Amino acid sequence: MDNTAFQSFLQVLPPVQFACVYGSSLHPANHDKTTMTDYILGVSDPKQWHSENLKLNKHHYASWMVHLGGERLITEVADKIGVGVHFNPFVTWNGKLFKYGVVRMNDLLQDVQYWEKFYLCGRLQKPVHIVVDNLDINKTNSVNLRAAVSAALLLLPSEFAEEDLYAKVCSLSYTGDVRMLFAEDKNKVKKIVTGQFDLFHSMYKPFLEEYEAKKLLRLSTTANNRMQVSQDCDLSVACSLVSALPLSIRSQMRMKQGEKMKLSETGRVIDNTKISSREEAASYLQRILRRRVMVSSARQAIAGLLAVGGVNATRYVAKKVSKSWKSWR
Repeated sequence: MDNTAFQSFLQVLPPVQFACVYGSSLHPANHDKTTMTDYILGVSDPKQWHSENLKLNKHHYASWMVHLGGERLITEVADKIGVGVHFNPFVTWNGKLFKYGVVRMNDLLQDVQYWEKFYLCGRLQKPVHIVVDNLDINKTNSVNLRAAVSAALLLLPSEFAEEDLYAKVCSLSYTGDVRMLFAEDKNKVKKIVTGQFDLFHSMYKPFLEEYEAKKLLRLSTTANNRMQVSQDCDLSVACSLVSALPLSIRSQMRMKQGEKMKLSETGRVIDNTKISSREEAASYLQRILRRRVMVSSARQAIAGLLAVGGVNATRYVAKKVSKSWKSWR
């Protein structure tokens, strides 16, 4: 699908401030007509947006949610049970299947910048096609991408291939994901990186070059025109990588060390996160991300099953389990 096709579906929905397409529909070799095109839609007021959308597209929603509470119930399930995103899957339009998740713009920005829930930021660490961007989220997302590179470098050895970096970035948001236990393709990360390698390359090359200029790593080109990366694993480099992580992650790393945070009068943290070794920092980081992803994915899985209703819930889970089963055979 081209940009015009991505934009045309949005014409049947109320206006949004942000829209991006993600997932398998961006795979250059994907010609499967049954593939569902996935969107994340950012709106200023989800309750108001769902109210307008119910007038236009009531059939997109589970009937029980429409009858029992409408936009109020839809928003409450997303916010109080899930992580602030309401998904409508299996939407048929113009002979194609669509799924769209609606989120409050402020929640999207918070997760992208601070990794508070590590849900939407993980989506935007992988290739997406931005269709609407009224608030320049693409620019804001550079903080998220730089942090993702830093986290991946902390978790990688001294030498590795370019695709290893993208696989590690990609796996950050799947570590601890409850869906990976039973209902996802175990080769998912490898397939994403292989299928979208050029998109990953264009996303992350500027940050790799930035870190090379700062002498945090060295890049060399292999025979197949891909990059080989070598990095220093000493403590000073590890400290530089940790400093690029979001404040909420650094604060939790500090708490795991049992250090009391020193706060200034404005409430800002004024001391740096202290780490005694690179291995310690990597271990803390992995545990923190696993916990955040586990909680968010579990909450969103429950909210998602409620939001799509009985028939679609069964259909959705069956599709995921089928993928998982095929990947284990």
